[in-house]
Amino acid sequence: MEYSSIRRQVLDAIREAVELGLIHGTSGNIAVRDPGSGTIAITPSGIAYKTMTEEDIAIVSPDGAWLAGNYKPSSETPMHTAVLRARPDVNATVHTHGMFCTILAMADEPLRPITPPQAEFTPVQIVPFTMPGSNDLADAVVRALGSAGKSVLLKNHGMFTCGKTIKAAMAAAIYTEEMAQTTYYAKLLGILQPMSGEAEAAMQALIAADQAV
Repeated sequence: MEYSSIRRQVLDAIREAVELGLIHGTSGNIAVRDPGSGTIAITPSGIAYKTMTEEDIAIVSPDGAWLAGNYKPSSETPMHTAVLRARPDVNATVHTHGMFCTILAMADEPLRPITPPQAEFTPVQIVPFTMPGSNDLADAVVRALGSAGKSVLLKNHGMFTCGKTIKAAMAAAIYTEEMAQTTYYAKLLGILQPMSGEAEAAMQALIAADQAV
C-alpha cells in the first residue's frame, strides 16, 4: 500500500499515546514525514484512534493539501506542517492534551528539568493561547521551537513536540509530560528544586555526545 511506512508509524504512535494516557478520545494528533518524497502522514479529524486503520491516516503535501486517506486530515495540520517546513532536521511531530502539561502551561514559566533525562528536551517554552488550527498558532509554535527546540507547551491547550524520528518525538512528549507532572507535585509540596543551569547544560552536552546513561 502506498504511504504504508509513514502511515504505520503514525498509527503505532497514536495507539501508544492513547495507552500512555497522553491522548483521550479524539484529542491530539501525530504526523510523520517521508524524508524522500516530503509527503506527510497525519491523524485524521474526529476519528476514534482505537479503531483506526492505516487507510484512515490522511496523507498531505508539505503545504498541508489533502492527497489521500479515507478522512480529512486533522484540524491541526497547519501546526504540524509549519514545523516540518521550518525544521529540515525534524520528521515527526506530536501534539497531545496531556493533563500536567496543560496545567503547567498556565504558569507562564518555561519548564525546567527535574531529572537528567528531562534535560534533553529543555528549555520548554510557553506559547500564549492562540486559536487551535490557525496559522497564527502554527507560526507561534515555529517561533517558540526555534532552530533546535524539541518541545513547547501551548497555553490552555496542551503540548507540541518534534523529533528526527517518531520515536524521538514520542520520547519528547513522554518526558515533557513527566517533567510537568514532577514539577506540579513538587510545587504542591513546596519542594521544587529543578536541576541547576550548569547541571542542565552538562547533561545536554552528554546527550549531544551520545554519552548519556
